[in-house]
Amino acid sequence: MKTMKLRGTLGGMNLLLEPGDTAEGVAQALAPRAELLGANVTLEVQGDTDPGALEAALAAIRAAGGTPGRVRAPRVTVAGPASSEEGSARTVILPHGLRAGFRGDYRGSVVILGDVNPGAEVVAGGDVIVMGALRGVVHAGHGGNADAIVWARPIASAQIRIGDAVARAPEGSSLSTMKKLEGPGGAELARLQGGTIVIEAHR
Repeated sequence: MKTMKLRGTLGGMNLLLEPGDTAEGVAQALAPRAELLGANVTLEVQGDTDPGALEAALAAIRAAGGTPGRVRAPRVTVAGPASSEEGSARTVILPHGLRAGFRGDYRGSVVILGDVNPGAEVVAGGDVIVMGALRGVVHAGHGGNADAIVWARPIASAQIRIGDAVARAPEGSSLSTMKKLEGPGGAELARLQGGTIVIEAHR
């Protein structure tokens, strides 16, 4: 990290991760500030941040006895240390991309530190945040949660679901051809508006 982007807030601490931040840089920058991490820490991810930097920040917070209160990429609520158990309602952080044939069902939100490849499927009761490209199938807000979102860099699936709504691309194409605002390789956000899934660039 070029500069320490850690500041106090009313609810605890806020840590900003930006493009160019690396896992090694984050670990080195946070080591002398460990005493500040022993609280509720909000992680804010901007642009094409290295997934390893996010993982390093989470590790530093937990090592200091703190709790990652929120991961904003752009928004995921974390109810305590991340759990790898699919049955948990807490946010699950998967520290790798997902290959074809993978299927995961989660009660809460999911943060995936890599790509979701074609043939992989993720079903979540909350948000689905993909730090890489989303080319597989995801269902956010399973069970009727219309406030859930899908966020990826970019959203290039043939199909996504949010709540009870479905967005499908024409056969042989992807949802990238249906976007109102295109941001090649950049972050994109899908959400429900008036019962319809809308995908837009998200900076």
